[in-house]
Amino acid sequence: MSDTMTACDCGGLATRRGAWAALLLVLLSPSAALAEGRFERAAVYLERSMVDKDVEIRFEVTGPSHGLAALRVTAPDGRTVLDVRAPDSKLGMRQFVLESPEPNDDGRLQADFPAGTYQFSGTTVQGTMLQGAATLSHAFPPATSVLQPRSDDKAAVPAAGLQIRWSPVANLAAVAVVVEDEETGREVTALLPGDATAFTVPQGVLAPATEYKLGIGTVSRNGNRSFVETQFKTAGRK
Repeated sequence: MSDTMTACDCGGLATRRGAWAALLLVLLSPSAALAEGRFERAAVYLERSMVDKDVEIRFEVTGPSHGLAALRVTAPDGRTVLDVRAPDSKLGMRQFVLESPEPNDDGRLQADFPAGTYQFSGTTVQGTMLQGAATLSHAFPPATSVLQPRSDDKAAVPAAGLQIRWSPVANLAAVAVVVEDEETGREVTALLPGDATAFTVPQGVLAPATEYKLGIGTVSRNGNRSFVETQFKTAGRK
């Protein structure tokens, strides 16, 4: 698996920590998906924060290039948990990334979204019917521990060449790393192989004398993610 890294000016870590697509569950090529009447991607998974003690469910759906006019997702118990429409759009909506509120991880979310196979159905703006399925598990991967920079170390870290390190966790599909400047909303995300234990922040990404939030998520082979978070400040003057 190759490393993936992106930098963007976008939303906060609390709502962005799971947005690393093209990795897990159901993924078909555009031509194959359209020919077979299936979505390019249909995925459902859970994310939990070990710091905030909360959990959320995320649905990710990608249709063909000409867009969807309607999308429905049915839970294993037969309930319709998503019903999205674009009735007056000629182009439709091609991609959906939808997430629930983040209640405490006390079982309420798991009760509302039971484990099992979720059925996805949709209609394109050209009238093509699409089908898909994805399996939700309630099992989370073990969380990692941040080794560097440490949350209890109050010393500033260098803005250039910072290496982030964490403890290894066995049998992961991937490790997700997020470095965010909460003041500006600018963040860097990296999706790494499951056996990775270090990531060097690229030159020029970190500004001097700036506080950052760091999130490291373990990604299991069922798609679920467990995130730990810490903060650090870079040395120097602005």
